[in-house]
Amino acid sequence: MTRRELLAALGAAPLQALHAPAPPVAVARCASYDEDLAGILERMFDQIGGAGALVKNRTVTVKLNLTGSPANRWQGRPLGVTHYTHPRTALAMAHVLGRAGARRIRFVESCWATAGPLEEYMLEAGWNVRQLRNAAPGVEFANTNARGPYKDYARFAVPGGGLIYPAWMLNRAYEETDVLVSMAKLKDHATTGITLAMKNIFGITPASIYGDDAGQEEPNESPEKGRLIVCHEGKRQPAPPAPAERDPSSPRDPGYRMPRIVAELNAARPIHISFIDGIETIAGGEGPWVRNLRHVKPGLLVLGTNAVTTDAVGAALMGYDPRAQRGTRPFEHCDNMLLLAEQLGVGSADLNRIEVRGGRIEDLVFRF
Repeated sequence: MTRRELLAALGAAPLQALHAPAPPVAVARCASYDEDLAGILERMFDQIGGAGALVKNRTVTVKLNLTGSPANRWQGRPLGVTHYTHPRTALAMAHVLGRAGARRIRFVESCWATAGPLEEYMLEAGWNVRQLRNAAPGVEFANTNARGPYKDYARFAVPGGGLIYPAWMLNRAYEETDVLVSMAKLKDHATTGITLAMKNIFGITPASIYGDDAGQEEPNESPEKGRLIVCHEGKRQPAPPAPAERDPSSPRDPGYRMPRIVAELNAARPIHISFIDGIETIAGGEGPWVRNLRHVKPGLLVLGTNAVTTDAVGAALMGYDPRAQRGTRPFEHCDNMLLLAEQLGVGSADLNRIEVRGGRIEDLVFRF
C-alpha cells in the first residue's frame, strides 16, 4: 500500500464506521430481585455472543455503583432498590462470570469519602460480603479512591488529546484489567441528565487526586471529600502527577464539563460489558441529595458490550431520545454525553444501527 492509499483508507474509515452496524444490546423483563437473576443474565449474555467469549481466562474488573455515603438512604429504603447496585445483581454477575471461566473477578468502587477497605464500605451498606466472595473463584475487592497497595498510579491517555483533560491518573487495578464491567442503575442525573453505564465510570477517578481535598503538590492518600471542586466546577486543578486541564478558560458550567469528562473517561478506559439494573430505582435524580425523587419499578435489565449503544437503549427505555440536544429532556441543562462519546469514537447512539435483542423498546419503555 502506498502512502496515498494508506491515507485514503484512514480517511474513509470513520465514514464507513458511521454506517456499520453497532454491537447488539440485550433487554429483559425482570419484576423482582427474587427472580433467577443469574439465569436471566446468562440468557442475555448468550443474546450478545456469550459470556465465555468475553471473560474466559481473563481478569474481570466489576465497577459497582455505590454513589454517596451508605448512611444516606432515601425514605429509609434499602440502598439497592433506590440508587446503589443491588447486592443480588452483583451476586448474579459473579456467578455468571465465574461459570464463564473468568480467572479473577475484582469488584471495585472509589468509595465516598474514604480510602478504607471496600469490604467495610459494603458491610455498612448491608451487603453479605462473604457470600459475594464465595460466589466464584478468584473474587477480590478494591477501593480505588486512592493508590491502595500500589506504589503509584496508572496513566490513561485520552485518544485525540481529550476534551477537558489530556489524560487521567487512576488506581493501577484498572491497568491490570482485561475486561471492565460497569454495573449501573437506570436513573436520571441532576448534572448529566441520565446516569447509566457510561456515567458510572466517573466513579473510577480517585478522590486522592481529583477530590475536593486532594493535595496541591501530591495526592492525598486519605481523601474525605467528593469531586465537585475539581471535576464538576473546575475551581482548581487535580493533584500532581495528573496533568492539568487543556483549557483553563473553558466554561466552568458542570453541564459543560461533566458530559465531556464522562465521554473522555470512556474513551481512555473503555467499558467492555455494560449492565444496567432497572428492576427498581429512582426517577428525578441520582441520589437522596436531589429533591423530588420518585421510587419506580420499571422491571427491566439491559446488557451490552458497548457503553454508548447500551446507554442509548437504556435512555430510550426511559422514554428519552438518546440523540437529544442540550435544552431537550433529559439534557435540559447539559450537553449530551452520548453524542460527545460518539464523536470520540467510543460507540454509536443511533438506535437505527442498534439491534435490540430480547424485546422491543416500544413494548418495554417506562417513561421517567
